[in-house]
Amino acid sequence: MPNANSDITQFLEMQAAERGAAANTIEAYRRDLEHFAAHLDRLDKPLRQALPADVAGYARVIAVDGLAPASRARRLSAVRQLYKFLVGEGHVAEDPAARQSGPKLSRALPRTLSVAEVDRLIETARKRIDGTVGRERVRALRLHCLIELLYATGMRVTELVSLPRSVLKGDSRVLTIIGKGRRERLVPLNATARVALDRYLSVGEDAEDGVSPMLRTKWLFATTSAEGYLTRQRMAQELKELAAEAGLDPERVSPHVLRHAFASHLLDRGADLRTVQQLLGHADISTTEIYTHVLEERLKKLVLEHHPLAKG
Repeated sequence: MPNANSDITQFLEMQAAERGAAANTIEAYRRDLEHFAAHLDRLDKPLRQALPADVAGYARVIAVDGLAPASRARRLSAVRQLYKFLVGEGHVAEDPAARQSGPKLSRALPRTLSVAEVDRLIETARKRIDGTVGRERVRALRLHCLIELLYATGMRVTELVSLPRSVLKGDSRVLTIIGKGRRERLVPLNATARVALDRYLSVGEDAEDGVSPMLRTKWLFATTSAEGYLTRQRMAQELKELAAEAGLDPERVSPHVLRHAFASHLLDRGADLRTVQQLLGHADISTTEIYTHVLEERLKKLVLEHHPLAKG
């Protein structure tokens, strides 16, 4: 009978090849599944012969060990996925993890900004451009463009900073994004985002800036970093500096918070959850459901404003 390491390796190869799992995700699966296999080994129980009681026992062990609920849920999810794979491959007749649920998790609401706060951030970035020259002007135009694009599209920060210049080909009203798992999606650009992008790109035509070669590389936001483009850490740092300048708490502002603002503001103005899922590039709508509180608040407001019994 193949050993546990062989089964785990096959499962990880499937995750990488068929589902496009990232290297960090694969490594996390490996650690969690090796921990489970070591537990079974102490019981002298082969991975393929585990019973529901063995999986339940493992759940109790990691709970007693004081592992955080989120970490326990992640480990048990990895175990469930492994056994689904083994059943699908015909290596195991019955899934011993099928009925094993993880700990209930309280889902924190995403941090976000109000429309007025986002407007203030964007306006501060726009004003920074005035009076700048040379590389300072390039940086100011770049930051304004990044914020406009981020808020207009809801892209992940890594997707944004690593955009190739090839995304500019075709329809200027949309961008084609390659997201997690190499999944492709289209995101629309509003008028202000297109203007900010055009202003940033136009700086490459100004020989006095001395930066034309930089703007002609394969990356839209090219820098001299090892990656060849602006790092997400550098963008986050510039965004926090801008937040302080705009009179906002820098601790409340990050690229991911602007992504949350994009989704929350869309839902608040009538967009449906499925559309937001597609725009954000979520593979599973359950991920998008963290924003259901926005829908609930909107429904409450509609009832209070329009239901006859709510008057008076």
